[in-house]
Amino acid sequence: MARRYDSRTTIFSPEGRLYQIEYAMEAISHAGIVIGVLSKDGVVLAAEKKVTGKLLDMSGSTGKSYGGSGEKIFLLNSNVISGVAGITADANSLINYARQAAQRHLFMYNEDIPVELLAQRLCDLKQGYTQYGGLRPFGVSLLYAGYDPHYHFQLYHSDPSGNYSGWKATCIGANNGTATSLLKQDYKEDISVEDAIELVLKVMSKTMDSTTLGSEKLEFATLTLDAEKKPKAKIFNPTEIDALLQKYGLGKKDEDRDVAAPIPSDATV
Repeated sequence: MARRYDSRTTIFSPEGRLYQIEYAMEAISHAGIVIGVLSKDGVVLAAEKKVTGKLLDMSGSTGKSYGGSGEKIFLLNSNVISGVAGITADANSLINYARQAAQRHLFMYNEDIPVELLAQRLCDLKQGYTQYGGLRPFGVSLLYAGYDPHYHFQLYHSDPSGNYSGWKATCIGANNGTATSLLKQDYKEDISVEDAIELVLKVMSKTMDSTTLGSEKLEFATLTLDAEKKPKAKIFNPTEIDALLQKYGLGKKDEDRDVAAPIPSDATV
């Protein structure tokens, strides 16, 4: 039992635990899953959207400049994209902080911020919210997919405690245990981007709450290099996601296309 040791963020229990951080991680475990896979020539991110419905305004989802729905996958810098799981408002605050940190680094040094340094900046902020009174931990975890000239493609994960770690393949959110087991079975060291896309979609199809995959429940992004060997981040729009699902035989059947999922009542995504 917590026995009132969870009444303050800064109070340790006799067992040496900070309960508020554990509660924040529990909130993340109910959010839509986000999966990241690192390949030899890129990084792939996919995320399950919780907030869906026919009445959502998707007018910005067409065209070449699509930047995501603003719910699960975000562009932090030209060389870093991020997937989030947890409380939406907390995620928006951290995303804005990360973008400002990336732009400050670009302004001062005239180069893109290294991926690990950006993860460190956010983790320094998150750790401070576990140490001082009157604050609560951020209820969100992030996956960072990025590229820099020294260490090439990288995938990092950070949690509400301020810890971060590098991964070859990982996931956050609901059903992450099942997804991790599937990734352990099928991940290979020399995997290509195309194979990573197929792996991610396969894992998503087996771990998402919905029975069929569709663009209204899925966000997808890749980070690769263009012809000039510069990082190229691509967040897929709904039409491209549906085409990708059809390519791998995971798309909706015609009779399922008009079925809309209900909007959940909780605040986690």
